[in-house]
Amino acid sequence: MPTPEPTHRLVLFDLDGTLADTAPDLAYALNQTLLRQGREALPFAAIRPHVSHGGIALIRLGFGIGPEHPEFDTLRQRFLDIYLANLTRETRLFPGMEQVLAWLEQRDIPWGVVTNKPAWLTDPLMRQLGLDRRAAAIVSGDTLERRKPHPDPILYACEAASVAPAQTLYVGDARRDIEAGNRAGTTTLAALFGYIEEQDDPRDWQADGMIEAPREILPWVLQDTATAI
Repeated sequence: MPTPEPTHRLVLFDLDGTLADTAPDLAYALNQTLLRQGREALPFAAIRPHVSHGGIALIRLGFGIGPEHPEFDTLRQRFLDIYLANLTRETRLFPGMEQVLAWLEQRDIPWGVVTNKPAWLTDPLMRQLGLDRRAAAIVSGDTLERRKPHPDPILYACEAASVAPAQTLYVGDARRDIEAGNRAGTTTLAALFGYIEEQDDPRDWQADGMIEAPREILPWVLQDTATAI
């Protein structure tokens, strides 16, 4: 039987917790920051659900302080310096994601990244993973004036790839990802394998679908539930 024509001609991914499993290196950076301050390291399981919310959330988790605290900026910068030096110490694509990217590329379906991570971290991370030249668009949290949950970054990526939002699939592991994709007019998938906090319920995010593994993206590209890799 012939392969069905794709109904989605662009696939966009959130970065942390969707495309790549960055939690081990972010946890390492937080724990190194804690240890250097004479505090005990936290268990990985306690850190992982907070990773998608960035450095502010991780410093708040580790030290119990927010941006208003006089030591917050110093601790956050120390954490970011350690993280920058260890971007791909253990970070890898989620299992099955490389096969998904290869499947898309073999069919000339472009893919890209829309993340709230700043470009000074996103760009070297994508380069070290060997993905920078493969992606049709890389939009970071500071590429535009507004970031997710605003739809602008997703619309910008669609324009860069010359694909309409209605023909685009956006995959993310946080409510703000799904909100941004919905507002931009894309089809949205909630990545349940990502960094979801215990109190979060992805069923409330109003995604078009939920997936347990990267390979489950492919039927959505073709709208053919028999598709598999």
